[in-house]
Parts: sequence; C-alpha cells; structure tokens
Amino acid sequence: MALPYRPNYQGSGGPRGKFIPRKEAEHRINHFIRVPQVRLVGDNVTMGVYSTQDALKIAQQQQLDLVEISPQADPPVCKVIDYNKFLYDKKRKEKEMKAKSKTAELKEIRFTPGTDDHDFDFKARHAENFLKEGNKVKAYVQFKGRAIQFKERGELVLLKFAERLAEIGQVEGLPKLEGKRMLMVIAPKSQKKKPSSGTASAEPQG
Repeated sequence: MALPYRPNYQGSGGPRGKFIPRKEAEHRINHFIRVPQVRLVGDNVTMGVYSTQDALKIAQQQQLDLVEISPQADPPVCKVIDYNKFLYDKKRKEKEMKAKSKTAELKEIRFTPGTDDHDFDFKARHAENFLKEGNKVKAYVQFKGRAIQFKERGELVLLKFAERLAEIGQVEGLPKLEGKRMLMVIAPKSQKKKPSSGTASAEPQG
C-alpha cells in the first residue's frame, strides 16, 4: 500500500516520508526547486513547460519526486522519478564504469646480452601471464660497461622474445637503443590498447 506524499524538509525532500540526507542531495528536488516554471520530462508525463507547482503536483500524484536534472537550461529541466532509485542506479553505474576503466600496467622484463635459455624461458612465461591479464610488457636489454659493443646480441634477444610471444602479443615498434638500454614494447593482441598507469618489475635479475 502506497503511503501518502509527505515532503521531508529536513533532508532534500521526498515522497513516502523517505529521508534523504542533504549531503546526498546532488540535485534540487521537490520543494527545493525555487524557479517559477520548469520543462518536465519523464515516463508517464506529458512533456512540456509547466509551472513548478503544477509539475510538483504531477510528481505527487505518481508518488515520485520532481528532480532538477538540467539547472542551466531555460527553463530548467526536471524529471519525474524516484530519487532514491535514481541515486542508487547512478552509483551502481559509476561503480561499473570505474571497474571497466581500470588501466593496464606496463610490466618490465629485464635481460642482459648473455641471458641463458633457462632465464629466458622463465621471463617469457612471466610476460605471457602479463599479456593475458591485459598488460603491456616493456622488455629491455641492459648493457654494462663494454657490453654496449654487443648491441646486436641484445637485438637478437628481443626479437627472439617477440617471436616467443607472437601468438598473444604484438610488437609496438622495433627494438631501439636508449642510453645503455635496448627496449621494445609488446601489447596484448586480444584486448584494446590501454594507457599505461604504472611500471612494475617482476622477474629475477639476469
């Protein structure tokens, strides 16, 4: 059985005696809408410009709230909805969007020109897991001292690495030398590219 309309002046106002704390009132609703007229939209209403009092009566008749959704419009746009449900749906959608927008990380894999087969396989398996999780992998060969003379070896290591990951990763560019590092970035094939938000290193140094 529906309860009679009873605006709550302690909070932001609402039908059915529901208390909506002022800190949650992201919109002006019901008797807090002070303008003389509004443009009314919503389900089961005749859209158009109404006096605010008439629009409020329409909301009362449906046991719903009159909510100002576009205060900058002329006249402001109001919608006849259940404000509690509106807030709940809004928070749920924001939570879903936040979960979907989780950014991928840029994972680092470090090699040396003399990386042996065992170490190479170990790091390749890590890279496969990173790519499957939707992260990018930055593989680099670190040259120390005169090892820079053997940069061709570093390039071969990176190309071999890219070949190993070819089924699940795609190279974003050929190996390039930056200071004493030769690096290459590999992105996951099965997912859209995501912006990098951080750097992590997860492998034993070799």
